[in-house]
Amino acid sequence: MKQHPFLLVLLAAVCGVGLLGALRFRGLRQKDLDSGVYHDAGRQTLTIGFLPVTCHLTCPVTDFASRTSKTTRFESERFTDFPTVVEAIKAGNLQASFMIAPLAMKLRDQGVPVKIVYLGHRDGSTVIVAKNSTATSLRDLKGKVFAIPSKYSNQYLVIHKLMLDQGLSENDIKFVELAPPDMPGALAVKAIDAYFVGEPHAGKAEMDGTGRVLYYAKDIWPHFISCVLVVHEKLIADRPAVVADLVRGIAESGAWAETHRIDAAKLVAPYFRQNEKLLEFVLTQPPDRVSYAMLTPQDADIQQIGDMALDCGLLQHPINVKQLVDREFIPADIHSLRLSGDVQ
Repeated sequence: MKQHPFLLVLLAAVCGVGLLGALRFRGLRQKDLDSGVYHDAGRQTLTIGFLPVTCHLTCPVTDFASRTSKTTRFESERFTDFPTVVEAIKAGNLQASFMIAPLAMKLRDQGVPVKIVYLGHRDGSTVIVAKNSTATSLRDLKGKVFAIPSKYSNQYLVIHKLMLDQGLSENDIKFVELAPPDMPGALAVKAIDAYFVGEPHAGKAEMDGTGRVLYYAKDIWPHFISCVLVVHEKLIADRPAVVADLVRGIAESGAWAETHRIDAAKLVAPYFRQNEKLLEFVLTQPPDRVSYAMLTPQDADIQQIGDMALDCGLLQHPINVKQLVDREFIPADIHSLRLSGDVQ
């Protein structure tokens, strides 16, 4: 069909204006996205960083629950390592995230104004040795290669405590830093003799038949804390209602996960991109392997972690718990989410 030249020119002009408008809208939206907060269909949306570990399980649960929220939508963003999370926070592209507690303290020590507003879990980490290992204590690993996630991990602090308890020195065990997903495979090929990590990377060696439990974190440090929920002070100052919604959502997600473990494994498996049966195993074998109760950060717990991090040289200055922890957004009464019927 023959096109009139004037119509072609008019169509091009309209498309050009539309494109400029779209780009302008994209630019405005991106400006909001730089802080992780933007408006979507009349509600505020906040991006929350997490890693695919059971310590962070309440993040995707809160994402799922907030899909139908009319006030605040919480979108979980999956990261594969903490250095990337740190860079996103420092660059101002992420204002809320789960992370290991010593790393939150390190950020604060470096002048990054983050606050701990809630805990991710209790316990949830495991020391694994080879299935045929004869080790019955940490002393039996003297001279062996022991993998930890990083020197800024709580796992490193716990092992440091256990070494002191059992009379071992830093040189008695050969520590190596290894990415948690690589630990089960490294144990299977005997590249390492043991590792200490958050779930489900410990449970995987058990399910594969290549590893066994030497210690649960709770055996060494009762009510062990690995990860915390941190938010930037700017978010607290600019959008306190969003922070309150977030903490309430994470708290209610924890209460739900504590009593709906099989449903929780099913729900988070697509977010984690992990095997549902593996997640079900680590959430139920035994049930107290990881806990989502008692998640209000207590000064004594945070101070103990800070003191150990200072002793180990991870921090340059003693932590100020009052400046680091903010409990004002934790609801007085925490109710469980009602999700069981919605999990597909």
